[in-house]
Amino acid sequence: MKIGIFDTGTGGKLVAKRLKKLLPQHSYITAIDREHAPYGNRSPEEIITLTDAAIQPILSCDIIVIACNTATTNAISSLRQRYTDVCFMGFEPMIKSAVILTKSHHITMLATNATKHSQRLRALISEYATGVRIDTPDTHAWAQMIDQGLADDIILDEVSASVAEGSDVIVLGCTHYLALKRRLQRLFPQCRILEPTAIITKRISDFAKLA
Repeated sequence: MKIGIFDTGTGGKLVAKRLKKLLPQHSYITAIDREHAPYGNRSPEEIITLTDAAIQPILSCDIIVIACNTATTNAISSLRQRYTDVCFMGFEPMIKSAVILTKSHHITMLATNATKHSQRLRALISEYATGVRIDTPDTHAWAQMIDQGLADDIILDEVSASVAEGSDVIVLGCTHYLALKRRLQRLFPQCRILEPTAIITKRISDFAKLA
């Protein structure tokens, strides 16, 4: 199968690398919109327009993975309505899993501003996270810094404060932040670090069996 992967930068490359390792039997094409990155501080309308334009070169793929939480939470519904013959799979914050795993009823979500304010995230929180404290540290510059190779320079003081106050699950709500996963695991060994690559891998495998 041919799988297209869309993102705005480093996150897409990290996802593509992991999927190629886990599912080497498929072929992969990436569409990376660095020109308009980052999407995280843009309006929902801009995100839909930019995502639609960026995926045009990979529309012939059997599956398109929207490896961008910002694009998934703001644009994937529109894309599915417009391209009904395409199977879209999106990365979105793992709120449900975090709520199941937390013992302190306190989680830390690392996401862009656009994801934080999206209707999709509000719906996930309303459905699964009533009564759970969700801290959302300021990450507005993180994606750009990671694209510039400055992941180690990102200050994690707000994450540390959240963990110190009882958070026991950290949700990576942006694929760029995969670049921080090992650092977060080292700094906060008491926390579960969640990101949905394994879920997307299973969904691709299940789809391939039915194709």
